[in-house]
Amino acid sequence: MSSDRPRVVLADDHRLVAEGLQRLLQDECDLVACVASGTALLDAVRQHAPDLVVSDLAMPDRNGLSVVRELREQGIDVPFVFLTMHAEPALAEQAFRAGASAYVLKSSAGEELLRAIHAVRSGRTYITPTLAAHVIAAPARGRQHVLTDKQRQVLQLVCAGLRSKQVAAELGVSVRTVESHRYAIMQALDVHSTVELVRKAEEYGLTPAPHELRPLA
Repeated sequence: MSSDRPRVVLADDHRLVAEGLQRLLQDECDLVACVASGTALLDAVRQHAPDLVVSDLAMPDRNGLSVVRELREQGIDVPFVFLTMHAEPALAEQAFRAGASAYVLKSSAGEELLRAIHAVRSGRTYITPTLAAHVIAAPARGRQHVLTDKQRQVLQLVCAGLRSKQVAAELGVSVRTVESHRYAIMQALDVHSTVELVRKAEEYGLTPAPHELRPLA
């Protein structure tokens, strides 16, 4: 009976979320480690050789995509189920390109995470249905084209020197939405700071010419 239970490493830096996930998974999985950072996740996978990883994307010191990329480079093909608050199709694309097997939103019911785990254990991929059409329909394309129109707007305003609160006011959205877009953009362009983001945007021709930037009211 126990042989049918996958050995799982869980990674989430929010204690209450991690505790809730442990309770959800304990009936069907054997949790061999629960960690709260990207570096600890790397160590846990190497130490325990789990059957599956359930991981947040945003964590202290290293994000989930960085971890899965490094493991793949080392020939470690453990399936990754990403559980995240970021409902960005471009970020989901990046996750699958990096080697993820599933992408599940934290806003979804806990049963969806279990469905994702069952799918991955059966050799299939899984993505939250509300994102599936966007990601599956997306054609193969260069990195500079993975951003949505809204993300391009956010990127251009960030490159113009605006802070998140100013970008939110300019676009008529919440600061949280801007931060979500910004995180997705940084993952899509594989950068880790605003300086790198601006440099990469200029390299890919994603920043507007000075005359294209309209003044703020």
